[in-house]
Amino acid sequence: MNISEKNFNKIFTVFLISIASMMIFRKPCTWLILLFAVFSLLFFKKTELNKKALVLGLVIASPFVLELLFFWNNDSYSGGLKSLEKSVSLFLFPLIILGNYKRVQFYKLIQYYGVITTLIILIFFVRFNVVYPELMHKYLSGIDLWEMGYEFSNSIGIHAPALNMHLAFVTIINLYFVFYSFRKRKSLINKIFRLLVFMASFFFVLFVNTRMALFNVLVGIGIVFFFEITRNQNFKKVIVIVAFTTLLLGGIVYLFVQKNTYMKEKYSSITFAYMDKVGKLDEIENPENKVFNSFVTRLSIWKSAWELSIKHLPFGVGASDGKPELFKYYKETNQHFLAKYEFPTHNQFLDFLLKFGVLGPVVVSLYIFTIGYLGFDLKNGIIFSFFFLFFTSNLTDDFLLRFDGIAFSGLWFSIFGSYWLQEKAIVCKEKSVL
Repeated sequence: MNISEKNFNKIFTVFLISIASMMIFRKPCTWLILLFAVFSLLFFKKTELNKKALVLGLVIASPFVLELLFFWNNDSYSGGLKSLEKSVSLFLFPLIILGNYKRVQFYKLIQYYGVITTLIILIFFVRFNVVYPELMHKYLSGIDLWEMGYEFSNSIGIHAPALNMHLAFVTIINLYFVFYSFRKRKSLINKIFRLLVFMASFFFVLFVNTRMALFNVLVGIGIVFFFEITRNQNFKKVIVIVAFTTLLLGGIVYLFVQKNTYMKEKYSSITFAYMDKVGKLDEIENPENKVFNSFVTRLSIWKSAWELSIKHLPFGVGASDGKPELFKYYKETNQHFLAKYEFPTHNQFLDFLLKFGVLGPVVVSLYIFTIGYLGFDLKNGIIFSFFFLFFTSNLTDDFLLRFDGIAFSGLWFSIFGSYWLQEKAIVCKEKSVL
């Protein structure tokens, strides 16, 4: 099949933007990834992988490779195949995207992604108000505020922490383009548009209201501020924008907290309640209501996962058997509350330790911290913010078990890697000229 280079680049870019923007919808996004793979296979001759791209691609695919290496350790091969299937995108994305790294338009991609994703969530927010007016009435009346973020996420078809991880990244991107509009002296309309998009995305993070996402947004904003200050010669201008944005964010948070008083309780007394009951949650009367979302529950889960992992060193229990073995251990240790709700590890490092033994956390660390290296090496606040976001998210959850974490990180890791390869190629070219 023949296609002009110009048309191929356009289709390639549209696929990347579409996949990124549809990542919160598992089935449509899966079909898009398959179509992207077929399209790339038809024009595979255009794919070129140099040594750096191969090494980077192997790092991105490392969780997938780990599952292949330890496939023999699964009690159920069908379960092992099902687990392996979730990680296939970590093989496809680096192969296709890094193989076409020269075609990746990094800033164009993130610009469209930030706006489109914010618009999609806005549409679903309007729909939520129309379809579930009783829930919004409860929310506005200050009743059962704790459930709203999860109800909204469920209406979209995604888990609240996963949705808010995406929204946190979108918010950081939208903030970057607020800075960009001022730095490049864009029109007043453009500046207002960027501010409105940023404010909308930040509002959605507050509305879904998960603790790690809000924390990561605030840290991510600080990272973007830092990189903007260090790269921008007009220091006074950046400080003015920082001060304005800080006041704006502070105002939004203040107004939101005044309306959502549950946030005060959630981020203080609820989060750190009953810390003396680690591993003894059943001693608490009615733990469902008192510690379901508390840190003590996470610590109790981690304690059990660690104890079980130590028993199964050096190779772990197998990719398909991590959850069943952990749930079984809850019962064996008479932790009825944890067994009843079958809590997973909620920590990616511990999850891979349990499944794959000593090599598991090494692979997770290699995968996540390489993203950090790319951001640091490029001095790019967006990439480094993504690293911090994904690292901290996987300390309190296990996103390399889920499509919305595996495909999300694999896609952006490959895009970041492509941008890094482009910059390295420019440096090599300049050196060769000299």
